[in-house]
Amino acid sequence: MPATPGLPDGPLIVQSDKTVLLEVAHPGADDARRAIAPFAELERAPEHIHTYRITPLALWNARAAGLDPETVVHVLITYSRFPVPHSLLTEVAETMGRYGRLQLLSDPAHGLVLHTTDVPVLEEVLRSRRTAGMLGERLSSQDVVVHPSERGNLKQALITLGWPAEDLAGYVDGERHPIALADDPAGVREHVPGAFALRPYQAQAVEAFWAGGSGVVVLPCGAGKTLVGAACMARSSTTTLILVTNAVSARQWKDELVRFTSLTEDEIGEYSGSRKEVRPVTIATYQVLTTRRKGVYPHLDLLDAHDWGLIVYDEVHLLPAPVFRMTADLQARRRLGLTATLVREDGREDEVFSLIGPKRYDAPWKDLENQGWIAPAVCTEVRVSLDAGERMTYATATPEDRYRLAATTERKTDVVDRLLARHRGQSALVIGQYVDQLEELAEHLGAPLLTGATTVRERQRLYDAFRSGEVGTLVVSKVANFSVDLPGASVAVQVSGSFGSRQEEAQRLGRIVRPKEDGRQAHFYTVVARDTVDQEMAAHRQRFLAEQGYAYDVVDAEDL
Repeated sequence: MPATPGLPDGPLIVQSDKTVLLEVAHPGADDARRAIAPFAELERAPEHIHTYRITPLALWNARAAGLDPETVVHVLITYSRFPVPHSLLTEVAETMGRYGRLQLLSDPAHGLVLHTTDVPVLEEVLRSRRTAGMLGERLSSQDVVVHPSERGNLKQALITLGWPAEDLAGYVDGERHPIALADDPAGVREHVPGAFALRPYQAQAVEAFWAGGSGVVVLPCGAGKTLVGAACMARSSTTTLILVTNAVSARQWKDELVRFTSLTEDEIGEYSGSRKEVRPVTIATYQVLTTRRKGVYPHLDLLDAHDWGLIVYDEVHLLPAPVFRMTADLQARRRLGLTATLVREDGREDEVFSLIGPKRYDAPWKDLENQGWIAPAVCTEVRVSLDAGERMTYATATPEDRYRLAATTERKTDVVDRLLARHRGQSALVIGQYVDQLEELAEHLGAPLLTGATTVRERQRLYDAFRSGEVGTLVVSKVANFSVDLPGASVAVQVSGSFGSRQEEAQRLGRIVRPKEDGRQAHFYTVVARDTVDQEMAAHRQRFLAEQGYAYDVVDAEDL
């Protein structure tokens, strides 16, 4: 397809190296950002020009979601300021065309079959060492038998070879178990005044997941991912395994399922460090599943043996390696991944794609904010300067010690005081990475501290006290990053983080964007030591949120 000139003053500059530059101040920037989001990944997001890259995985995700090459090409041409390089348009079409030339099908006579619409591709795959031992009898020039236990491993191998398979083999039903959404025994919501109903985007997410069979739903924190999971469970009405990050999250899931579905407490089991209940709906923690004894994972193997009809992965971007292994063996079950961001700092997004499924639904944060489903948020980076002694200590420290030294500077304590005073009367979270820093802050503020060492019972007590207003400020470590429902929180002050983790930044903002009854804004502050690696890490952390349309105001601590 020949390249044609774009808009005379379009917001994008599309380059032959597959980078796409977005002019942030352009009037069409928001529309262009939303249009390219399904097939381009944000790489850098400074003040004026954001850099995206078109990657094979992003294009395959787009193709699996129903986007065709012509649509992608049209978007690039429509929003580009200059003619789009013909070589890039060709590359987009050819890369997207790789998805689906191989298909996994269910064959009545031979079970699982790898089918191709392009025989040389199958020949290439058969001769690869990566697929050795996974494929069986050659049935025809277009079909070869797949060992059923290798379904997931084969999909991973094919991604690596650059020929992602479209999995059309279907799913076993699993053990039936009736589940309906509350007040609706039929499991179908009626949009009538006064009755509980899925929000429009939640209903769209459920439909997109079900139509695709398995895959990932990406929704901002506070947008009701748990409810989407519950609605998918009602649609499936089978025994369900839900995997979560910790025991507090497990109990929140249980409370929400009892509230929003026909399930009773007796039908829902918790499988964690403290409890080992296997019931029609079982909620297990990643930690207990990855407990290893004498080279084996006994809990993982136990749960793997059950006839689940649906597996739900909460915070799917956090999947640990052993759970990837289990998921490779669970390809015959429907799999739903839930997350606020698919970003993984280890680059293993391709394993989420191949083993859980492609991204089926993604709602941009700013779109839901504009519709009133999540609270508007103001993001501010507050920069402090190290004093002379700290600067010398930092300058002479080893590289591995520098981040901690900068992130834990005592200069941040005064900033926390002033920020909390500015928002006096509002529920606030002070969030950090280093426990000793948090202990000092908690003592200084006279506020409760919640860390990994806090018992599950005490965590729940503190969360309840915070929700009720009994506790106005809570100092928390990274254990509060995920799956914690604190709807009243409207201020977060981040003093340190997990180095440059983009997904952690998104999760922490997510603690405060649940809609407020009075409609007020949320405020997210990150306190950073100037001219240090702390500042560099903060810039990296902010990239995902910048992609979602959030801008960070940068202020000097002295100007607060």
